[in-house]
Amino acid sequence: MTTATQPSSTAQVELVIGGMTCASCANRIEKKLNKLDGVTATVNYATEKARVDVSGDISPDELIATVEQAGYTAVLPTPKTDAPTETTVGEPDPTASLRTRLLVSLVLTVPVIAMAMVPALQFTNWQWLSLTLAAPVVVWGALPFHKAAWTNLRHGTATMDTLVSMGTIAALGWSLYALFWGTAGMAGMKHPFEFTISRMDGSGSIYLEAAAGVTTFILAGRYFEARSKRQAGAALRALLELGAKEVSVLRGTGGRQPAGWVGTGGRQPAEPVGWVGTGGRQPAEPVGWVGTGGRQPAEPVGWVGAVEQRIPVGELTVGDWFIVRPGEKIATDGVVVEGSSAVDASMLTGESVPVEVGPDDAVVGATANVGGRIVVRATRVGSDTQLAQMAKLVEDAQTGKAQAQRLADKISGVFVPIVIALSVATLGFWLGTGGSIAAAFTAAVAVLIIACPCALGLATPTALMVGTGRGAQLGILIKGPEVLESTRRVDTVVLDKTGTITTGKMTLLEVVAAAGEDTAEILALAGALEDSSEHPIAQAIAKGARDKGGELRPVEGFANIEGLGVQGVVDGHAVIVGRARLLADWSQQLDTDLEQAMREAESHGKTAVAVGWDGRARGVLVVADAVKSTSAEAISQLKALGLTPIMLTGDNAAAARAIADQVGIDEVIAEVLPKDKVETVTRLQAEGKVVAMVGDGVNDAAALARADLGLAMGTGTDVAIEASDLTLVRGDLRAAADAIRLSRKTLGTIKGNLFWAFAYNVAAIPLAMAGLLNPMLAGAAMAFSSVFVVSNSLRLRSFRSTAL
Repeated sequence: MTTATQPSSTAQVELVIGGMTCASCANRIEKKLNKLDGVTATVNYATEKARVDVSGDISPDELIATVEQAGYTAVLPTPKTDAPTETTVGEPDPTASLRTRLLVSLVLTVPVIAMAMVPALQFTNWQWLSLTLAAPVVVWGALPFHKAAWTNLRHGTATMDTLVSMGTIAALGWSLYALFWGTAGMAGMKHPFEFTISRMDGSGSIYLEAAAGVTTFILAGRYFEARSKRQAGAALRALLELGAKEVSVLRGTGGRQPAGWVGTGGRQPAEPVGWVGTGGRQPAEPVGWVGTGGRQPAEPVGWVGAVEQRIPVGELTVGDWFIVRPGEKIATDGVVVEGSSAVDASMLTGESVPVEVGPDDAVVGATANVGGRIVVRATRVGSDTQLAQMAKLVEDAQTGKAQAQRLADKISGVFVPIVIALSVATLGFWLGTGGSIAAAFTAAVAVLIIACPCALGLATPTALMVGTGRGAQLGILIKGPEVLESTRRVDTVVLDKTGTITTGKMTLLEVVAAAGEDTAEILALAGALEDSSEHPIAQAIAKGARDKGGELRPVEGFANIEGLGVQGVVDGHAVIVGRARLLADWSQQLDTDLEQAMREAESHGKTAVAVGWDGRARGVLVVADAVKSTSAEAISQLKALGLTPIMLTGDNAAAARAIADQVGIDEVIAEVLPKDKVETVTRLQAEGKVVAMVGDGVNDAAALARADLGLAMGTGTDVAIEASDLTLVRGDLRAAADAIRLSRKTLGTIKGNLFWAFAYNVAAIPLAMAGLLNPMLAGAAMAFSSVFVVSNSLRLRSFRSTAL
């Protein structure tokens, strides 16, 4: 953990751990690493990784040596390539060797159990065939358990492998004694199967079915556990493998710099060649496109002679221009420099509707181009891309531990020695109360086997892996398991207005025409004039006009009157757009209806702009930061989760109240500065509330960090995302409700898993001690508990978003 005194000297190291077989192994490695000065380690059994925070001069080699001293292996993770190579795609299944061991053991064990359970199958000397079949299972099938137990013994510790190894060897050992030195080896011996343990003399009893059965059941549990763990991590692997493998890059004469940009260092000049005199705006038909009807030519001007090359994505560099054709994946994060298309970003955002993109629009690597051909300039490659950062966030979350799991790890760390002590006590109790050596021994073995704490170690990691993986598929990034604890307690959600509840962009909402005027004509003339201005309100009007009427009309004599509006000539009309005062200066007075429309808009926090031409006021345009279409539904969902929504904004009270009424928020805190946002969150916390904060801007970052739970809209700034606990990749506020629901469901699954695992052990150990549990059944039950816990976690894969 980063210390307060030396934050700059702290580094984080990730290790891939080998040889772990249960939670107590992870706990042991963790303790060993944490004994080093300046080291804070978290070891995750499910992901088989250790995340180590190092403060000081300890090298990765020293960390690896410490893990090896504990009897395990550790290596630094192999750097990920930008795209899967053919070797990684075909890499071997790590469960293959375990599957082989299980299948061989199963084939040998089935007849052993059948002969033991069905007296009719117990032919003369059947016990010797049983020994022949069972011995390879206990010796070779259980070899991983024996090796791990021996390693633990050499290091003076015990894990669940110690329990399994002791139990199976003891059962085989007693059977050998009974066969060679007792009466069990005699011809015609019969051995009825019992669910409980008999107090009779054990010299005629063999437990080969228990030894082989326990080994096979536990191997089966391990195999299905390993398979389930791979399924649990499938979302992350799928995320990493989504990227394109090859890309068509433009290289050659002119290279990545179209002619006319030479000497600009690859940056776009204020006015590209051929646009001179257009005021920086794109002409209707760019130079070199003449005669194409405005359509993009096959080879853009200045790229003549440029060669299109197919290269691996890993060779792409920042600044490269590459082509993306319909149906292809976008190779890396970038900006569209030419062409327009629709992009399917569902794998990142969970949003199924393709997004239209054109020049200057940002695109994300691994999203699919489903429309036209586009040329993209790479802005981020490799580990800097949004996809790579998402994968890193998910992986970090899976490596962490929830508070409940830390408690489970502590329990499993002391559980094995306690179980061994209980097993010895059971042996002593049975012998002391007149039980046979065989009965006492069998009860002791049953205690060893039933108590293996596998399920405890899997309870949290598997639920985390599935929950965070499913979240990533839906565009919800959970930064760590401690976030889950926060979502359970949150009762108040503070929402930034701009960019969170609203779109964050000015939008034309209404056109009010004076008596006898045409609204379409008002919008067409005002939009044409405003298109020459860079002001957000002007651009909103121009966009509204373009959306309604298509191409805008040409403008002559454009002039910007600072702080008041704009004027110019459109289609022979002297047009003025701006404040009512500007029109009044030109003796264009608003009539009563237009004045009323302006007052009403401003009273609701909207901006009203007057339009006039040829000596008369013609209409009013109403512009505002529009509420997102999904915000009202999102607020309703947050309320349904038991949260009280509060809107926090720097806008004036009237504008804020109007927005709040539209979406159903009762409490509004308006006219706050960024520092006031932090103070507001602190005040709410002081009142005893547990606060979640949702925001997207730089001015929200401090409040996001201060809140008990910070949720950043992924459409916002990097600093806001960095300060948050949860990132919502979609710009849809409904994702906030989904994130809280998923987090709570994941936490509920973890608690259910821990209860099942722990209650199972607590309930089963007394039964085994009392002789009410055959060792073979104990092994099956123990294996089932682990599979149950993992299967219960996998149910999170069915989580559905209400927004999609």
